[in-house]
Amino acid sequence: MINSIDKSKFGKVYVLKTSPNYIIGDYARLLSLSGISDNFDLEKKTLLKANISWQHYFPACSTAPWQLDGVIRGLKSLKFKDLEIAHNGTVVVNAHEGKKNNGYLSIEKNLNIKSTVLDDPGQDWIHYKPKQKMIVLDNIYPDGINIPKKLLGTNIIHLPTVKTHVFTTITGAMKNAFGGLLHQNRHWAHADIHNTLVDLLRIQYEIHDNIFAVMDGTFAGNGPGPRAMSFQVKNYILASYDQVAIDSISAKLMGFDPMSIPKLRIAHENGLGIANTSEIKIIGDSVTGQNWNFSKNKNTFASRIQKMIYWGPFKPLEKLLLRTPLVHLAYFASNLYHNSFWLRFIGKYRVRNAFKTHWGKLLNNYKIIKP
Repeated sequence: MINSIDKSKFGKVYVLKTSPNYIIGDYARLLSLSGISDNFDLEKKTLLKANISWQHYFPACSTAPWQLDGVIRGLKSLKFKDLEIAHNGTVVVNAHEGKKNNGYLSIEKNLNIKSTVLDDPGQDWIHYKPKQKMIVLDNIYPDGINIPKKLLGTNIIHLPTVKTHVFTTITGAMKNAFGGLLHQNRHWAHADIHNTLVDLLRIQYEIHDNIFAVMDGTFAGNGPGPRAMSFQVKNYILASYDQVAIDSISAKLMGFDPMSIPKLRIAHENGLGIANTSEIKIIGDSVTGQNWNFSKNKNTFASRIQKMIYWGPFKPLEKLLLRTPLVHLAYFASNLYHNSFWLRFIGKYRVRNAFKTHWGKLLNNYKIIKP
């Protein structure tokens, strides 16, 4: 049986239009609008699952600093007793650098809130056998999966941004669980990423008391995300108990048909949420007529090579390239491209442009470190 899933909350997405002067209060207003204090046990540990997609600051790439700040302050005002931030790194992203560069460390200190990097040495990862039949995870990890013990029996609030992704069209709430629930070999699942994310959503309903997502679309990322993007100022924030619905509304805003995105369609068909936007109720500010015409299937040099390994001519070499020490060549190539080339010659100028927008003064307040 799925634990702690209340389908009466499905198909509802809370939306507010915001601005730099009101963003912190608007996050509190968004939480109140959702009735989260009536639906969560305020005494239970509530983990805020931040998203660090890059250790360098880039608009829309990782959890926005005001998103983390506003949600924490809003939850405290609603008398949540036990809050903790959960971060994760990747084989190419250092979470501790990301906390500092994205302004999270100063927020944690200012608000006196504990944080944990889930894949740090000493963190307790336990073998987990899902209660339900998995679509693909049993095949990808025949010896079983390990998940962080810290996640068991908690409330979890995902903090994704509105952005595109080279493998999944969009990222969002469903994708935000990927780094937290799977360990360093999570790249093994990229070849069947959509079914993997549906399996992980099933697991979340088994291990968490409640699941919620708060998504930032103040800056939205367009192009070959999650890193090598351009950004657009959109000034929307969203929340939902339904991870599929919030991702579907963000997809619709970006100009995509949610039912054409496999992870959303499969989750919808399996009763894990609502992806058909005609069945989703928007509560708060209207998004009618919004179509940002974002780009689909954009790639970087690195993602083209990865796609050839996962789905193209290099598929027969996938295990050799990704499950042996040769995989370190892929990590090196990714770091070389993103950190030495793209950030240096393209990204840093886009970051400086973000500081020139009407959000720039607020970015400075969070001690963002520019690349």
